[in-house]
Amino acid sequence: MTKNFTNWSGSITFKPSQWASPTSVREIFKLIKKARRHGQTVRPVGSGHSSTPIFSTEDTLLSLENLSGVVSSDPERGTARVLPGTGLRELGRQLADHSLAMENLGDVDYQAIAGAISTGTHGSGITLGNLSSTMIGGRLVNGLGEEVPFGTEAGENEDDDLLRAVQVSLGSLGILTSLTLRVEEAHQLHRQNWITHIDWVMENFRELIETNRSVDFYWYPRSDLAQVRMLNKPGDEPDLTPEGEPYSYLKKDLTGPNYEVIPNDRALHFEEMEYMLPLDTDLSAFREVRQRVRAEHRAEVGWRVLVRTIAPDSAMLSNAQDRSTMTIALLQNNTLPFKRYFDDVQPIFWDFGGRPHWGKKHTLKSGQLAELYPEWGTFQQTRRELDPDGVFMNDYLRELFGEES
Repeated sequence: MTKNFTNWSGSITFKPSQWASPTSVREIFKLIKKARRHGQTVRPVGSGHSSTPIFSTEDTLLSLENLSGVVSSDPERGTARVLPGTGLRELGRQLADHSLAMENLGDVDYQAIAGAISTGTHGSGITLGNLSSTMIGGRLVNGLGEEVPFGTEAGENEDDDLLRAVQVSLGSLGILTSLTLRVEEAHQLHRQNWITHIDWVMENFRELIETNRSVDFYWYPRSDLAQVRMLNKPGDEPDLTPEGEPYSYLKKDLTGPNYEVIPNDRALHFEEMEYMLPLDTDLSAFREVRQRVRAEHRAEVGWRVLVRTIAPDSAMLSNAQDRSTMTIALLQNNTLPFKRYFDDVQPIFWDFGGRPHWGKKHTLKSGQLAELYPEWGTFQQTRRELDPDGVFMNDYLRELFGEES
C-alpha cells in the first residue's frame, strides 16, 4: 500500500498509486512505456518544494534521487554533465572537487537540480540568469519512452528551440536523464547582511543592483525595516553600505565557497507567491505592494517581502524571457492564512506585467499566460510532439495549459 506525499509547505497532499525511484535510464523507459499503454500519468518530483500541485498524480510519482552526481566536467570549456536527481547542496560540493561552481544559486539548496531548472528557480543579480539558463544541453525520455538529446548533446547551440523549450518545462516534456551545465571556476563569495530602514534601500536601489554581483532585500512589514544581502567576490565589494544610517547594523559577515554562502537555512516552512516584473529601479511595483500591505494586511503578515533581480534569457517559458527582471515574493508562515493576502496583492503584479513563478502560488490560467509568453503556442506544440498521449500531464497542468478536454 502506497503512502501519501505532502509537499514542503504542507499545503498539498496526494496519494500516488506507485512510487518509483529508478536506478537507470532503462528503468525509466519501461515506466514510461507501461504508463502510456495503460493511459496513466507519470509525474517527476524532487524535494517537493513547489507550492503548486505540479507533481500531483494518482498514478506514478517518479523520484530521480538514485540518479545523482557529477558525471564529468570540462574546466577549459566551463561545462559539467550532471545527473538530474543531484541535490543543489551536493552539486556544489562535487563541482568544487572539479574546481568548478555554479554561476549562481537560489535561496534554498535542498532542491534537486532537475526540479530547480524545470521551474525556473533563480537567485539574484542583474548579470546572473536563473538556473535554467545555465543548462545548455542534455537528454530526456519523452512520452513515447525514447531518449531525446537536446542542445549541445544534439550538436546544437543555445539557440536550439528544443533546448529553449526544455530549459523551463515544468516536467511536461519528459523525464530529464542528463544535464549539461555552463559552470564557472570555483570561487569564494563575501556575504554581508545589513539591517536598515526600507527608505534607505529604496533611495539606493539602482546603485545597489549595479555595484554588487548579487544583492536582494527583505522588507519586514511590521517594523518597516529591511535586510539587505550583498554577495561579492572578496575584494570586489562596493563602497555603498548603510553603515552609519539610522537603525542600521551588520547582521552577518562571512566568506566561503559560493554554494555554502548563498543559501539560507529554512527551519520554518512557509507559503509563497512570487512574480517576475520588468526591472524598474524606481521600485514602483514594490512601493504599491508596500502601501497595500501596510493598509490591509500588516496585522496578519508574519513573514516578509523579498525583492531580487534576474538577467534576461531566451527560454520559452522563462519568466525572465527577453527582459531584465525584478522579482517580488510574498512569504507567509504556513501556519497562518495566506489566501486573502496573496489574492489581494496579486492584481498589482498583473498591472506591472508580472509573470508568476511556476513553483509558487498564483491563479493565472492558460489564456492569461499565453498573453505573457510570446512563444506559448510553440511550447505547447513541442509538448504535444514529445508527449502525444499526455503521459506527463496531470489535472493541474491540463488546466494551466488549457487542455482540460
